[in-house]
Amino acid sequence: MDYQALIEEVYKEVQNENPRGKVADYIPELAHVDGNQFGIALVDLEGNVFGVGDYQTPFSIQSVSKVHTLTMVFHVFKSKLWSRVNVEPSGNPFNSIAQLEYEKGIPRNPFINAGALVITDALCSKFDRPFHQISDFINELSGHQCVLMNPEVKQSEQNHAERNTALAYFLKAYKNFENKVEDVLDVYFSQCAIEMSCTDLAKSFSFLANDGYSIFANREIVSESHARRINALMLTCGFYDESGEFAFRVGLPGKSGVGGGIAAVMPHKFSIAVWCPELNEKGNSVKSIKALELLTDKLKFSLF
Repeated sequence: MDYQALIEEVYKEVQNENPRGKVADYIPELAHVDGNQFGIALVDLEGNVFGVGDYQTPFSIQSVSKVHTLTMVFHVFKSKLWSRVNVEPSGNPFNSIAQLEYEKGIPRNPFINAGALVITDALCSKFDRPFHQISDFINELSGHQCVLMNPEVKQSEQNHAERNTALAYFLKAYKNFENKVEDVLDVYFSQCAIEMSCTDLAKSFSFLANDGYSIFANREIVSESHARRINALMLTCGFYDESGEFAFRVGLPGKSGVGGGIAAVMPHKFSIAVWCPELNEKGNSVKSIKALELLTDKLKFSLF
């Protein structure tokens, strides 16, 4: 498979069609990003990188970081973790308070905001310097020092933190929160404000295409069984309340973020990251989803 020719063809078709969305503005700092930027990076299991467009430009990965933090605690807390957070698609907005109250403080999955706050709380219980450990972990997965945290984006999120703060206190009220709310939120906003390029993001997901083994870290990150389960969660829950639509149209395990990035994997083949800041009404990148849909249509193989 000539991956470079494939992604160049996909890139050209998406640019010709030019589907448009709207840059996220509920985090004001993100509203300043040029919505015309668009990049694709694909990394095969030999570590070869294929890229087109703005694939080397760092961007705010936002909720894509939730896969990294889930991976960090997946094997540490074992069954205890799954008594604190469920593994079902939500069908509601990613920051829904009503659903959390209805389900008595147990978030529907680790990728909606309430679930990610539980994961970050678990990290804060495990590590003395949780954000440093998150950064070190992602750097290891990517094979070099690439993680930057944008302080302006973090501050912008902190200035508009009312709903996430409410979710955290709801969790605490239901005894599903171990640490100080402000400490966990600080780590959470820091991880969401991480900036990476498509290349480094695709590298950081490579272990999920390779049965849990990272060729960049030269070690097993999670077991094959755990890698399958993380992929299953991404397939069913990785795109907010558009996860079913993404599985139907694209059929790859992946995770999106409101910075416009999507990281996805084709198990035993490659990992891929696509970025364009303009989002649809569900908070997913319009061009990134279109690119991945075209990519899977053109491939001679499928997850299914």
